[in-house]
Amino acid sequence: GYAGRTELPDNLKALFRPMSMMVPDYSLIAEISLFAEGFETAKILSKKMTKLYKLASEQVSAQPHYDFGMRAIKSVLVMAGTGK
Repeated sequence: GYAGRTELPDNLKALFRPMSMMVPDYSLIAEISLFAEGFETAKILSKKMTKLYKLASEQVSAQPHYDFGMRAIKSVLVMAGTGK
């Protein structure tokens, strides 16, 4: 998980019901972000960007300083929009 997060105590866990989550579509989120930043070829760029991050995450060793999550992708997309 993320730094600074702790697990809930059992007495609080009892107050919540379990739910399932699914992995978001990074490509779609990247596409919308790129369109919002003004990129006209957002669909193609989003596919390339998410493929790059997927391949990079598979190639590097599992160390905590590597971050290939949605936050990292989003920050790169925002920076790309400001430098456009």
